[in-house]
Formats: sequence, C-alpha cells, structure tokens
Amino acid sequence: MSGLRDLVLALPEEELREFVLGQRWYGSKAEEVASVRAVDVFPLREEGDSLLAVAVVETRFQSGMHDLYNVPVGLRRGGGGGFASVDGWTAVDALEDEELVLELVGLIRAQASLEHEGGTLEFGLVDGVEPAAPVRPMGSEQSNTSVVLDERLVLKLYRKLEAGVNPELELLRFLSERGFPAIATLQGWAAHVGQPLDATLAILQDYVPVREDGWTMALQDLAAGGDGFVALVRRLGEVTGQMHSVLASDSSDSAFSPEEPSNEALALTVARIDEEIELVFNSLPDEPELEAIAGRGDELRDRLQGLGQSGSLGKLIRHHGDYHLGQVLWTADEDWVVLDFEGEPARPLRERRHKRSPLRDVAGMLRSFSYAASASSLERGVEPPPGWEGQVRSEFLAGYLAEVDPALVQADASLERRLRLFELEKALYELHYELGHRPDWVRVPVAGILQLLDEPA
Repeated sequence: MSGLRDLVLALPEEELREFVLGQRWYGSKAEEVASVRAVDVFPLREEGDSLLAVAVVETRFQSGMHDLYNVPVGLRRGGGGGFASVDGWTAVDALEDEELVLELVGLIRAQASLEHEGGTLEFGLVDGVEPAAPVRPMGSEQSNTSVVLDERLVLKLYRKLEAGVNPELELLRFLSERGFPAIATLQGWAAHVGQPLDATLAILQDYVPVREDGWTMALQDLAAGGDGFVALVRRLGEVTGQMHSVLASDSSDSAFSPEEPSNEALALTVARIDEEIELVFNSLPDEPELEAIAGRGDELRDRLQGLGQSGSLGKLIRHHGDYHLGQVLWTADEDWVVLDFEGEPARPLRERRHKRSPLRDVAGMLRSFSYAASASSLERGVEPPPGWEGQVRSEFLAGYLAEVDPALVQADASLERRLRLFELEKALYELHYELGHRPDWVRVPVAGILQLLDEPA
C-alpha cells in the first residue's frame, strides 16, 4: 500500500486543478494556469481508514511564476464524494469534515509537535480550550478559510503560503497579551518549520457574536437614509486610536517598539507611491470603465508631489495594514471588534510586517467610507445623502484623535495632506487589486482616484 505522502503527491492533476481553481480562496483568477499539483505533504495522521495531511499545492502559471497553497486533505478508504480519488482512497477537503476539523484543533490543544522528513509541524496554545461540535463554515471570506466550533472558537486557515510569521499571529498575540478588548482573542496557532518553507498555517481565536460587519451596515444605512451608521462612526475612530496606542505601548519589544522615521522617510514613501502610479497606469487595459483616468498618470504624479510636502510622517509602528469597513464588526454587545490583521493580501508578507505610519490604517478606513458611498451609487443605484461621506469622515477622525497617543499622531496643519497621501496609495492598491481579482468593481476605485484628481489642490 502507498504511504500517505505518496498518495497525496499522486492526486490526479485534473481533479486537483478543478478543486483548487474553483475555491473562493484561490487568488490568481486572472492568471493563465500551466499546472496544479501537490509538491509537498505534512502528515498529521498516517494510520487507519481515515488519514489526514496538509498538502502544499503549487499552481504554476504560463508566466513561469507560481503560488503555494495550504490544503488540508482527508483521505478515506473507498467511498464516494470528495474532490479526487487515488489508489482506492477518496480525497476530501478537511475543513468541510467535522471530525477532521476537531482533530486539527485537538492538535493545537495538545501543543503537538509532529516531525516529518522535511521539517516539523508545531502547534501552540495560549489558553486551555476544548474543541467541540458542531462545526460550521464562517461564510464570506475570500483569501482564507474559517470554521466556527460550537459558537465559541474560530479556526482560521491561511490558504496562500508565504515564508515567515504571518503578521496576524504576531499582532493578535501582542494585543491579546495586553488585554485589548476589541479583537477576537488569540487562543492558539499552527505553523510549519523546515522545508519547503517556514510558515504560519492557521490560528485559533475566540468567536465573537456579531450583528453585522461595518461594510454591510454602511450600505444598509445608506439605503435607509444614512443616519444610523454616522452615530456609530465616532466610536469606531476611538477604537482605532486605542488600538494604535496599544500597538505602540512596548518600547522593550523590538518587533513593536515605535521608531522615528529617517529624514528620507517621506521622500521614500512618495517615491514608492510614484512607482505604483507608473506600474498601474502603464498597464491599464483599454476598458470603458477606465477611460476617465486613462492618460492621467502624470497629473496624478503632480498631485502626489504636492501631497509629499507634508512634513514628518510621525512615528512608525506595527499597524493593521488592511483596515476597512469589512474588517470591523458591530457586536451583540454594541461595540466594535477588529478582525484580519494579515495586512493587504496582494503585498508580500515581509512587506506587511514593516512598521509604517498609523495613518495608513486611518486612510484605509477613510477610503472605505468613500468606497461605500461609490458602491451604493454605482452598484446599488442608491445615491448617498448629501454630505454623508464628509460627515462620517469627520466623526471618525474626531474619535480617533481623541484616543490615539498624541506622540504618534499630531492634529496639526499637515494632517490632511498626510492622510491624502496615504489615501492615494490605498486607491492605487485598490485599482490594482480589483483589476486582478474583481474586474466588475474597478469603477469604484476609479471614482476614488477621480475624486483625488479633481478636488482643489
């Protein structure tokens, strides 16, 4: 009989391709795929009629580039269903099988360490947890997969594998240790050390009962007239300011201690955004939705240079990195909770771990307000009430500045220019992301870039 490793490596490419490319978490839908295959295996259970392993699946593109994905696989002798068959075994997605999910969480609870020929699977525990059924999928995620256990815990699996510690594990551990209340507290994690890479595989968190995420609340409120959400935005600003203050609170931890920017930091930030303008505008496809900004790259560069005269960036800290309305939840206890500390998924992991200005998070949320207003109009045909975006922007900033450590962010005359600088950076990222992942949505970041271009200097 073939061993577990051999069975997973022998999964038929056609069946594996159909499974992987059909998943919500598969992130390169615009790329032309040359091959999909399992290239490595981390065994978890190798005996009996039900086996369990983590498959490292490579999607290689016609361009020669490739991505690696984290695919926990259960193998059951005989039977049907599943997504592939190999040598008398049926392969199933382990996160869709309650028994296998409970086994994965049990390894975290046991703080297991499992060696294989290329390295070690390490499971860590923050507090005593007892995995329990029922297990259900979280639902609306794009790049990862989360399942809820007994309405008490959430197992979040990182699908795309990159070398290094995932910033979400670092940030959640730091915030959890300091008792920051506006998060789903970290309970454990799983990681791989060795070949083919050191990587965070999953985290285990508390489950937080929620009413809605911020994005859904904003759109529903816009459809209803736009008053209810405005009343909650100041509190969101306060929570954001408190989060940044805690993240900057430990000068003894080199990974989190605030840093003074170099004299060249602002110029380097402007140069990086300038490069992104060139990258995005030189590769704009000839599409009707892009006509309004096509050929306006130099004009945007001129606007960038004006924004770059904004003085110091202020202290640099670890921050959320992908902060928007979809990352905050209004809970059953009527307060905000912040989720998904991984940073922007289209940026390399090492870059997402850099210390940056906390205003990048603030600008991300401000852009999200603009995104909601544009989406309400462009996608739903509901025009926002006059002044809605300006009102939520003002309320959020008032709450933020009331709570953030003034040593991090000063409410001086250059604050608005610094915010616009990071809003431009975020809008370019949005456009690049939507072109590659959700082409139907490109008109929303286009509207944001037009707004920046057409407003008075």
